[in-house]
Amino acid sequence: MSVIIVLLIASISVAAIFLFAFLWSVKNGQYKDEISPPVRILFDDATPTVQQQPTEENNTNE
Repeated sequence: MSVIIVLLIASISVAAIFLFAFLWSVKNGQYKDEISPPVRILFDDATPTVQQQPTEENNTNE
């Protein structure tokens, strides 16, 4: 029975820590950016250039 009380206190403590962290992030403006997430998908990322590695077929020195 005492294990249940310890686990209950531990789980409530962890939940309180996460609630405090969430409220702190909302207070500091972490979630205020409402414009850029929908617009960000419209911009293309820079496409990486792939350099072809030399193979044995391309390096024949006959």
